[in-house]
Amino acid sequence: MTSPVTRIDAHFHCWQLARGDYGWLTPALAPIYRDVAVADWQAQAEPLGITGGVLVQAAPTDAETQFLLAQADANPAVLGVVGWVDMLASDAPARIEALARHPRLKGLRPMLQDIPDIEWILQPALEPALRAMAACGLVFDALIKSAHLPHILTLAGRHPELRMVIDHCAKPDIAAGEWQPWADGISRIANETRAMCKLSGLMTEAGPRPPPGAVRRWGAHVLQSFGASRVVWGSDWPVLELAAPYPLWWAASRQLVEGLDAQGQAAVMGGNAVGLYRL
Repeated sequence: MTSPVTRIDAHFHCWQLARGDYGWLTPALAPIYRDVAVADWQAQAEPLGITGGVLVQAAPTDAETQFLLAQADANPAVLGVVGWVDMLASDAPARIEALARHPRLKGLRPMLQDIPDIEWILQPALEPALRAMAACGLVFDALIKSAHLPHILTLAGRHPELRMVIDHCAKPDIAAGEWQPWADGISRIANETRAMCKLSGLMTEAGPRPPPGAVRRWGAHVLQSFGASRVVWGSDWPVLELAAPYPLWWAASRQLVEGLDAQGQAAVMGGNAVGLYRL
């Protein structure tokens, strides 16, 4: 008798607009400008056999991290939380150690894509926070674009002990046809570091309602570069709804991994998330 395949969504969000700290979430983003609960995500994921997920921060505040941890405490399907901390605070290491004591806190994510200085993460003042993350076994979720890839490569070289995952494949501008420097940047991260990569966010980068196969070239490059053991599937729901419904991204992802053997497919669609975040 074979055990059931573990299917995990390694990247989803929930939010309450009245909390007021989502600076990027405005009425201009009408399809997702609404309250989103964990139960709403479950309604999308469970029919596809997805048994749990990782809830990821969407606001750069301590308050939102506590909000997410409360959601995890109330919902067994939330297997882990990627939160936020002020990494430049003088007491950042102590804050990180305190957060890490919560059993569901698995990682931290500075919102690098929103910081004008693309080399921000390399400043010496962040070293104590990064060392504390590594010491606590937390994952560094890199929310970046292709321009950040060389600096993440440098960061990985400085902190080989820091477990790292590239969110949303570093957000190539698929709608504009961007290939380089993204493709080479992804290859170098894969070849020269131990970082993993989330197969997520590509539909959104392809624009509203992208045609079938629109993201295949980019997804295939990620899989070829990192291999089945270092790619982690995520939905990025509900942000995904700016481009496509949840089942459509699930189906596209299944097509992307169909060239892998059964073990590789199971790893990408759930098993690797367990290992990365120690779920």
